[in-house]
Amino acid sequence: MPPSRRIILCADDYGLSPGVDTAIRDLLVRGRLSATSVMVVTPTFGRDEAQSLAGLDTGDRRPAIGLHVTLTAPHVPLTPDMRRLYGDQFPPLPLLIMLALLRRLDGAAFAAEIRAQLAAFAVAFGRAPDFVDGHQHVQLLPQVSEAFIDAVGELAPKAWVRQCGRALPPVQRFADPKGLFLDVLSRRFRRLAQARGLPANPAFAGTYDFAAAAAFSALFPRFLVALPDHGLIMCHPGRVDAELARLDPLTTRREEEFAYLASQEFADLLAREGATLA
Repeated sequence: MPPSRRIILCADDYGLSPGVDTAIRDLLVRGRLSATSVMVVTPTFGRDEAQSLAGLDTGDRRPAIGLHVTLTAPHVPLTPDMRRLYGDQFPPLPLLIMLALLRRLDGAAFAAEIRAQLAAFAVAFGRAPDFVDGHQHVQLLPQVSEAFIDAVGELAPKAWVRQCGRALPPVQRFADPKGLFLDVLSRRFRRLAQARGLPANPAFAGTYDFAAAAAFSALFPRFLVALPDHGLIMCHPGRVDAELARLDPLTTRREEEFAYLASQEFADLLAREGATLA
């Protein structure tokens, strides 16, 4: 038997649509997730969705509930300064990445937006988040990362933050260009978090090409390779509805992820790997 380890399996994008929210709550009740991170800027998220999540009966283990900081289109900012910058929406991800790498972002506007999202989470749930991460990994980008770490350190000092550096051997990292880019960005992010005294997950997994032909059931075992105790795997389970189709291109893949995580095949894999959900 492999040595036992506890892993964090986090479903991103709670709040994106009713179909996504229902699927995530279903998996939490079944004990098939450790955590979920919440988007507070979406039209369908509100106090009712927050209470439905916070009030789940999950037995004697409480899942972690985090804030999924959202800074990319087509979502709409909470703060007026951010809305004025990009025409009532956040910038598209490619533009955000380019401006961040060139250090051409309005740092004050992004700092205010991140703080507003932390405040909105506190209003919805009556407390600070257990952890904070970023939709499309925006928390790792230059300028954004400084504002992110400062805001979390001030408004949610007991939270941990998500870094996206993997634990794979170097030769295996080059097979996933997206993962390699996140590895590089995460080095600096970890230093910033450590300097502020914020803990972070020791390792990360879960990236893949959503357009690839490989089934999620074939991909998931790879996420467990070399993942240490309390390493984090992100996932995106959901059910397709009109709101999801309107806001996000990732649709049927979410249903595939949901079906696998709800299956006996997934439970059997964890048992074989000596892994339990933290």
